[in-house]
Amino acid sequence: MRKILFFLLLFIDNMLFAQMSLKKDLDQLLHQRFDKNQAGIAVMVVKEGKVLYKKGVGMANVDTKEPLSSQSNFRMASVSKQFTAMCIMLLAKQGRLSYEDNLLRFFPDFEPTVGKKIKVRHLLTHSSGIWDYETSLPQERTAQILDAEVVAMLSKETRTYFEPGTTFRYSNSGFCVLEQIVEKASGISYVEFITKHIFKPLGMSSTRIYEAGKSIPHRAMGYAKNKQGKPIASDQSITSATKGDGCVYTSLEDYYKWYNGLINNKLIPLDSELEKVAISLPSTSKGQYGLGWFFQKNETEPLALYHTGSTCGFSNGVLIVPSRKYLFLYFSNIADNHGIEKELISLVKKHNVYDTSFDFLKMVDLTN
Repeated sequence: MRKILFFLLLFIDNMLFAQMSLKKDLDQLLHQRFDKNQAGIAVMVVKEGKVLYKKGVGMANVDTKEPLSSQSNFRMASVSKQFTAMCIMLLAKQGRLSYEDNLLRFFPDFEPTVGKKIKVRHLLTHSSGIWDYETSLPQERTAQILDAEVVAMLSKETRTYFEPGTTFRYSNSGFCVLEQIVEKASGISYVEFITKHIFKPLGMSSTRIYEAGKSIPHRAMGYAKNKQGKPIASDQSITSATKGDGCVYTSLEDYYKWYNGLINNKLIPLDSELEKVAISLPSTSKGQYGLGWFFQKNETEPLALYHTGSTCGFSNGVLIVPSRKYLFLYFSNIADNHGIEKELISLVKKHNVYDTSFDFLKMVDLTN
């Protein structure tokens, strides 16, 4: 009995030492890379369900001097797509729509030759070929565009980039259309639906959808760097108010609740839905995309989920291995700051914490 107790205590000591060593190295890296008085980053690492690291470095708001913390709400950009996809999954579960429905079911005025071919599943896998709305915006425009206007623009388009369902092309347009499908199928606003069916059930009490003029608690403001490398305010653009493709604001604390909801199937078993709705990526990675996630799985490695988010003032990355209860997460309120991900991963691997052999970094370029 004493031997068992001895080895148990030794194991616990080794675990604590490893965690302290990881924390020390991550602290050193983040303090080297980020000025405590400027915009920065928040990082979380979870292994086997245990939070090994959770910290913010830098400022959430340079003007008010509010520091970043695990409660700071960052704009998720394309990491938001997984939430929009979950709304669609929940509506499918409720029988209010089908993955096989085409656009004409929800938008009867959509151009028929396009609306008839594009299905909900194509939007969820970036395989619709739908036109990029950003290419049609006039250069002189200053007002932010919303999802309903995106759909109105696209409804007149007679072209697609390819035959729907035949290949992958990342599309913000598709997720703006999905946001409007949520409203059409549910009969309530997207904000109401996602709050009632996702945020509240999972206890994500500080998570918000961006709406101009409405407050966001502990909001991290977005920044960029000019040609001289100096930080400048860069929080909004004309395309940063569309909800379906990038308007979720959340924190490390609240995203951890979302992660627990996913791995414990509190809303819908994601792995079984990915078997129904996915497309292979046009690369040698053997990766797939579906339901707001890049993902991989094979005979020796379990399902791993990955996505990044990039916008005028934010850079984010998320990796989850559900069966191993692993989460690697960084949110930065600095634009074009994905270079830090490679450094973070190298450190996590050094401490034998990184829990997948899949190389998702090559998929960053597939996200816009």
